[in-house]
Amino acid sequence: MNRATFTINRLVQSSLSRRTMASSSASALLRSKLRDPSLLREQAYIGGQWTANNKTATFDVTNPYDGKVVGTCPDLEAEDAANAVEVAQTAFQSFRHTPARQRATILQNWHDLMKEHEQDLATILTYENGRPLEAAKAEIQYAASFFGWFQGEALRAYSGETIESSAPGQRVLTFKQPVGVVGVLTPWNFPSAMITRKVGAALAAGCSVVVKPAAETPYSALALAELGERAGVPAGVFNVVTTHAHLAEVGKTLCEHDLVKKISFTGSTRVGKLLMEQSASTLKKLSMELGGNAPFIIYDDADIDLALKGLMAAKFRASGQTCVCANRVYVQEGVYDTFVQRFADVVKREMVKGDPTMAGTTLGPLISEAAATKVSGLVEDATKGGAQVVLGGQEARQSSDPSTFYPATILKDMQPSMRASREELFGPVTAFYRFKDDDELFKKANDAEVGLAGYVYTEKLSRAWRVSELLETGMVGVNTGMVSDPVAPFGGIKHSGFGREGGRVGLDEFQVLKTITLGGLGLPVTK
Repeated sequence: MNRATFTINRLVQSSLSRRTMASSSASALLRSKLRDPSLLREQAYIGGQWTANNKTATFDVTNPYDGKVVGTCPDLEAEDAANAVEVAQTAFQSFRHTPARQRATILQNWHDLMKEHEQDLATILTYENGRPLEAAKAEIQYAASFFGWFQGEALRAYSGETIESSAPGQRVLTFKQPVGVVGVLTPWNFPSAMITRKVGAALAAGCSVVVKPAAETPYSALALAELGERAGVPAGVFNVVTTHAHLAEVGKTLCEHDLVKKISFTGSTRVGKLLMEQSASTLKKLSMELGGNAPFIIYDDADIDLALKGLMAAKFRASGQTCVCANRVYVQEGVYDTFVQRFADVVKREMVKGDPTMAGTTLGPLISEAAATKVSGLVEDATKGGAQVVLGGQEARQSSDPSTFYPATILKDMQPSMRASREELFGPVTAFYRFKDDDELFKKANDAEVGLAGYVYTEKLSRAWRVSELLETGMVGVNTGMVSDPVAPFGGIKHSGFGREGGRVGLDEFQVLKTITLGGLGLPVTK
């Protein structure tokens, strides 16, 4: 080794050393907040081992509220994802044959451990995602409930049916088998629940999984891996590949790998279409939960108090950063002005901005400065087009606010031509539209490429039924702002994707149907 090379290597090692020390200091702060510090893991999890796969490259995980580094994770590459797939395939060969009761026990243990460590899991989620702590606890409870639901589904999964064949003396049997290795790609907005909803069903069916969590929120996934190991998940059945710089190539590897038989993705429509293209060559089974543009409809006969409560729940969950958040709020003209004003009063009273780790905070930051800039641009476009700011807006931002923060904002007199009518707001902005009758309403409400969720408030049963059927969405909430439940199938139509997760049918997404025709049974045959 020449002197120049030696000097360069020393400089690189020194830089890495300083970076490691800085990361250790940052992660030490979060660990000090945890009752069980071992839940904060800064390595990938493959084959039951905590590993960096000999990679020196890492990426920072930052707190969206203050921009400080929470810690680091190894920046794994395509070859690491391929290795995880091979490990998962080996594990699948034995796990697929485990009795349903054993799989159910594992999921129940996992559920119980999540409940036991709810506070720590919520704290981790808050630091990497920016969700206010109480809301983060609610997500952990929601996430754990999928393990609780699917442990029961593992036992209730009926294998198939027996059919009398068209051929005399034969019988046809059908039964379901696990699809195989599943590639799971999840977003940052629900870093725990989007994993458990997919993984709970996959393991209940007897599949193994390779999870690629969002680079913004890997620690929630890794904490689940730690608890999964304690719950008895066999090595190689649950794997977590962390990556940032190699995000696209890792996703491509999971989609194109012959051993991966199913891709389950939650994210944008744009990325979902790309993953479908990449999966085409291997004809994978797919479930895609993509973008939304939810209409929230309030008729003049609605219970206003109930509608106010429902809209708060449907709009401000995760600071408005969910695919089922109310994006276009249609209020019938008879109650329009009254409802908008009352809603503004509720928002002023209940939406309290601040440090998400502090009690009392109900409105946290957005995931990034870019996200806040996008929301600001949509509001600016709307106001230029004639919308009025009832509350919030760019002018309500203060110099002390983080760059990732956007105020709770209310816009009225919105028009279909505005960008916010076509794009997901994905922020704490409520956009109100006035409508006169059903003809006008459905022309506007169904004028969207996507169709994930919709909501309707009315006291008339016939109207509720008619609107629910005519709305072009995969899910409808009637007199409720919450459509997410482990017992209910979740998914959309149009460009919101296909497939359903949760509910009884959620298990089907991770199974394949086999048909067996039995002859020579000695059955009486009429000649």
